[in-house]
Amino acid sequence: MPLYKLEHFDPNYRETFGGDDVKALELYTEGGVRIGSVADALVDQDGRFRYLVIDSSWDSLSKKILLPIGLSHINYPAKRVYVDGLSKEQVEHLPEYQESMTVDEDYERQVRHVFRPESRNEADNREISIYEREPNLYTLNEQYHQTLRLYEERLIANKHRVKTGEVAVGKHIETQTARVTVPIKKERVLIERVPPTETGTVVDPNALKFQEGEVTRIELYEETPEVRKEAFVREEVRVKKVVDRQTVEAQDTIRREQLDIDTTGELYVDEAGTKTNESV
Repeated sequence: MPLYKLEHFDPNYRETFGGDDVKALELYTEGGVRIGSVADALVDQDGRFRYLVIDSSWDSLSKKILLPIGLSHINYPAKRVYVDGLSKEQVEHLPEYQESMTVDEDYERQVRHVFRPESRNEADNREISIYEREPNLYTLNEQYHQTLRLYEERLIANKHRVKTGEVAVGKHIETQTARVTVPIKKERVLIERVPPTETGTVVDPNALKFQEGEVTRIELYEETPEVRKEAFVREEVRVKKVVDRQTVEAQDTIRREQLDIDTTGELYVDEAGTKTNESV
């Protein structure tokens, strides 16, 4: 089964583990002796941890080795990896790991034989994966590999438009009686009988002409009012919308999780980068 470096398998592995980085951890024995630091991790095709690549430095001995993941106890809060029973002699006998090498079955067998000799079970059960046959070497101790996430709530402000009303602007017709005064002229005939200016004057019989049916016609006129209507613009009404801005304040109760640490015994408690020696 091929093995992959952690970053090659998952370039965003830090996000996958909630910001934890196994490469930033130091390797210690259970007795508190520093052996080295974690340089990388090897995972199988399903993403399961199989080995930690350790940059070991023990006295004058310095080389990169592979540590089966089942022998380690990862403690992210303490930024440490603890290993049970790893001796300097075992580090000396472990094959050196090279960055450019491909880890094959022969290499893994050499690593396993340093921690325990080959059993008949390993030689006979070839159908079962070696990782399943050796859970003590290749099963991650989840008790020391848990990521505890602390959650908190926050208020998210958003807004949406709702219809609060409607204004309809229209027009209608009102009627009323209007009055207007128009001066007009009207002709009439005035007939006056007056005494002649030459009273007693004798008219020449030759000039006298009696005529029957003589008629004088006078045309009479009068003005009649002519009233018409015309329309004109009395007023303009402009309708538009304006936006009034205001700030609305809202409040609610939010929750936040805080970390509670309960310890027993005399331990190093490393929280937020500060180490204190507490006896509980």
